[in-house]
Amino acid sequence: MNIAFFSDSYRPYTSGVVRSIETFSAEFRSLGHKVYIFAPNYPNCKKEEDVFRFISVPSLAHQDFTLAIPISPTLGKTVQSLGIDIIHVHSPFLLGRLGAKIAKKLGIPLVYTYHTLYDQYVHYVPIAQNFSRWVVRKVSKDFCNNCDLVVVPTGVIEEVLRQYGVTTEIKPIPTGIDLRDYAKGNAGWLRQTYQIPENDLVLLYVGRLGLEKNLDFLLQSFQQILQAAPQTTLVLVGGGPQEEYFKELCTTLQIGHKVVFTGTLDRAKVVNAYLGADLFVFASVTETQGLVLGEAKAAGLPIVAVEAFGAKEMINPGIDGYLTPLVQEVFVDRILQLLADPEERKRLGNNARQNVENISASKSAKLLLKCYQNLLDHKYQAAVG
Repeated sequence: MNIAFFSDSYRPYTSGVVRSIETFSAEFRSLGHKVYIFAPNYPNCKKEEDVFRFISVPSLAHQDFTLAIPISPTLGKTVQSLGIDIIHVHSPFLLGRLGAKIAKKLGIPLVYTYHTLYDQYVHYVPIAQNFSRWVVRKVSKDFCNNCDLVVVPTGVIEEVLRQYGVTTEIKPIPTGIDLRDYAKGNAGWLRQTYQIPENDLVLLYVGRLGLEKNLDFLLQSFQQILQAAPQTTLVLVGGGPQEEYFKELCTTLQIGHKVVFTGTLDRAKVVNAYLGADLFVFASVTETQGLVLGEAKAAGLPIVAVEAFGAKEMINPGIDGYLTPLVQEVFVDRILQLLADPEERKRLGNNARQNVENISASKSAKLLLKCYQNLLDHKYQAAVG
């Protein structure tokens, strides 16, 4: 099978969308399928086989992000020459829309993964946020209804799209976790690299440093945690537009000496960070899946997260982690309970490592390939029927 991914973000940019594309691509290729990726160009971008880059311009909002110019007079011929069977887009904008246009023009089945709750990001729009929220919901609905299949990371997001008015077939398929990464990491790397005191317990967050991740809540919670458990360090792995703001907030809260900002790390170092932590903490209320929650489980980390959207399906409360309401006192108390109970952390972590096998990269890839094949079979039946 020849598969084309169209995405408005790809490496060297890091995000859950990029990680999803990397994971599925690797699995598909290991099973003998061809994957071609159509993505924006970035400064000093390495040339990769089967990756087609579009001329792009820097984003005004995010310095590390570029916006592709979705114009290519030869794209249709390129897609035909590659013998593309399925076009799978990962955005309803720019290259996603271009991929959809080519799919309809050439009669190729169109799949779209709804990765992002765009209406939760309107804080980046300086004015008319209520109108912007309505617009992105309408765009999402209309785009989904022009696809042959919509993939969502969790069932709760299917419910959200149905509320928007999406009538297209929807299939929940999580981005899988490559469990092999966690068998060869270095659990001592995190403490050694950032000189974390030997007796400190490490709380870990991995993700974008943006307002939508609710890091204000997490940092304010950590201020309270430190008062009760001073031998604790919080490590924030990732970069983002609000990094300086959060560093200043740490200074204001007088917790800067116990908070480590690693910046963006390569994949191997992120795995090392997971393996070197004691507890994963997550306060975001905007996740469609929360891929980092699955990664934390693969590393055998217990989790405390705010109950919202994707997190509700990624964590089994009392089994491999705990969910709390968006109430600081409850969130803090749950973390403190686990910090004081190493046996409970061990139990939850062992369960987490076992449960994550349900969303392995291999299982998710095979499920998505089956969906692709169903679309192709339907197309063939329609052609001969």
